[in-house]
Amino acid sequence: MLKRSALVLALPLALLGIFPASAAVKASDVIQRAVDSFVRLAYAGLHEHTQSLAKAMHKLCEAPSQRELDAARAEFSATVYAWSSAEIIGFGPIKENNRLERMLFWPDRKSIGLKQVQAALSDKDATATDPAQLAGKSVAMQGLGALEFVLYGDGADALTGKDDAYRCAYGAAIAGNIETMAKDVDDAWNKPDGFAMLWANPGPQNALYRDGNEAVIELVGVFIKELEMVRDVRLKGFLGAGPGTDKPKQAIYWRSQNTANSLAGNLAGIDALFQVSKLGDALPADARWMAESIHIQLVNGVATAKSIQGPIDKALADPAQREKLEHFALITSSLSPLIGARLTAEFGLTAGFSSLDGD
Repeated sequence: MLKRSALVLALPLALLGIFPASAAVKASDVIQRAVDSFVRLAYAGLHEHTQSLAKAMHKLCEAPSQRELDAARAEFSATVYAWSSAEIIGFGPIKENNRLERMLFWPDRKSIGLKQVQAALSDKDATATDPAQLAGKSVAMQGLGALEFVLYGDGADALTGKDDAYRCAYGAAIAGNIETMAKDVDDAWNKPDGFAMLWANPGPQNALYRDGNEAVIELVGVFIKELEMVRDVRLKGFLGAGPGTDKPKQAIYWRSQNTANSLAGNLAGIDALFQVSKLGDALPADARWMAESIHIQLVNGVATAKSIQGPIDKALADPAQREKLEHFALITSSLSPLIGARLTAEFGLTAGFSSLDGD
């Protein structure tokens, strides 16, 4: 499980002035834009998709058919993309009540989640078909990974008929649980006196962010940490040095063919957050090329990921598709030093940390 590491930062400039004096930019303004124009919209969008997913699951259970199964799967893929964009904000309300792990338990290196989901399906545990009771069970049984297995794993074809009503009821409960979490996080980000207020209004009396430096460090940390996560955990977790070293079944969402969709969502979220926060506006005039370069590379990364089609094992075996995955890795590798070293240096921040410290 990833641990959020401490940021080892030298902060030579004070309070709201981490930005050059020539730039009419305040840290609080940057954070407020990030909250209003990305975070709230991303989690509101996720909530909408989870509502559609829950409705699709209920329709499938009420009238099982290939058509309704396809509809539920389509909503699942749309929710995966929405979550992948929103999940880059992995702090604040999503961290409360273990929501982050409950929404997505991954990586599951020891197949703990898989075994628990399979056991529930085998034992037909009635309590797992109630969203409220499911919320209190293992985090591995109640999120997107569990629903993916229900919809795509061994035995999923039974969802087109009435022979396995339990499987559909369990899937509907998972979808309902996901919807509840998404709503709770959406609501929390919109509370006038909630986390958003604390992040956008740093000060001596603020328990989380004592000054503008700390608030912006949180934001910059999103870009650095998420790029590392996407490249080193999500991508390199299955993409080996060569075809013989690939591990396609270690890829996130491999059953539903949403691996590349998820990677695209992650980078799309990073790009949207970077753009709306207007962090680049705080750069000196001779360094603003960095912001444009970051945007262009992120756009290219999203397009590259979206162009990867089909099962991930077949993509890895196809030289043209594999080249796209390697190009995606190259893009994320070039972005990390650009943001983590050069951009932060322009703001007087020396980032000497890795977000992936820990096990």
